[in-house]
Amino acid sequence: MTYENAIDYLFKQLPNYQQQGTEAYKPGLNNIASFCNELGDPHHTFKSIHLAGTNGKGSTAHIIAAVLQKSGYQVGIYSSPHLIDFRERIKINGKYISKEKVVHFVQENTTYCETNQISFFEWTTALAFSYFAAEGVDFAIIETGLGGRLDSTNILRPILSIITSIGLDHTPILGTSLEEIAFEKAGIIKPTTPVLLGFMPLHLHSIFEQKAAELNAPLYFASKTADYRTHCDLKPAYQKDNLNLAFEASKLLIQMGYSNDFKKGIKNVVNATKFYGRWQVVSDTPKIILDCGHNAEGIEACIAELNQFEGKKHIVFGTVKDKDHSSILSLLPKGTIYYFCCPSNYRGMPADQLQTEAGFHNLTGSSYPTVSTAVTEAIETSEPNDVILITGSTFIVADALKEF
Repeated sequence: MTYENAIDYLFKQLPNYQQQGTEAYKPGLNNIASFCNELGDPHHTFKSIHLAGTNGKGSTAHIIAAVLQKSGYQVGIYSSPHLIDFRERIKINGKYISKEKVVHFVQENTTYCETNQISFFEWTTALAFSYFAAEGVDFAIIETGLGGRLDSTNILRPILSIITSIGLDHTPILGTSLEEIAFEKAGIIKPTTPVLLGFMPLHLHSIFEQKAAELNAPLYFASKTADYRTHCDLKPAYQKDNLNLAFEASKLLIQMGYSNDFKKGIKNVVNATKFYGRWQVVSDTPKIILDCGHNAEGIEACIAELNQFEGKKHIVFGTVKDKDHSSILSLLPKGTIYYFCCPSNYRGMPADQLQTEAGFHNLTGSSYPTVSTAVTEAIETSEPNDVILITGSTFIVADALKEF
């Protein structure tokens, strides 16, 4: 079996939320617990830090990983979704899992996975846990895939749990209110395990306080007081909260006996951890920026950052069908040139339909059949001092990255 065969098998044979959406979502922990037990419970062999949250999981996870790596630890990261290469999901000190190890795991476990109807995310979670155990990582930074309480990663016994933020996303699955979503995220809190809370509406704190009290879990809150961006290669304003949250995590880790130097560790997060797609500048003339903002809070942060630039602005924008399009489109600036497009994904929203809905919000532009054609048109239309933002979905950014 080649690596290409293995990846093709994973995406076509197993239920896959990234490609299929809610119809592929399989909540519950029985499948993943049984699968990992079959593998010898690899997740019990390493120290883990578990993150949930609507926005900021990826940034916070990679900042913490960079800090620990700089302090000499071997650090695994499990995150999702990937942009270009499936192996982006599973890294140790910024190095992707090898193709050979992916193939070997598929070959060894195909019969079990088919017999027990293991989903794509359950499969990749088990692969990550098994790989981190085999490589003997000092820490594994693990992001939830969706929610928290019923997410496959929630069989972990972490040394620290982190909830980054609460916003309206994945509402068909997690609930239509902030309170319902907060309840799902609070599900990663474990007995007696410290939990660190990020930035969210104050009225939601009681949900986490109640859950932490029930489980005798020490609860800590991040502070907004500092701005570490001057020490870091992650410069957008929206990274301030993620850096503050990661700083509080580093302090808690020091209290647990795990030494680290936060300011030294955050100097080179992107290259140290291979973290892409967050306000990623791929060209300076014109300025072309890619960002994976895909919900109301993420898009609002992107637009606030975009507004810091002079010059004419162009936005290449696309999304998926199962989002709250009206809320997102209402946040986009009027008077900007739009290039509406559809990602190469089953869940992608048709560009002409997106253009029509955008018109209801007085957003004007043209629709394009692919991200590639939209990006090409934006570049050809722009002047050297213009700014092009490519955003709206992880899948839009993934398609755009292939052009650079």
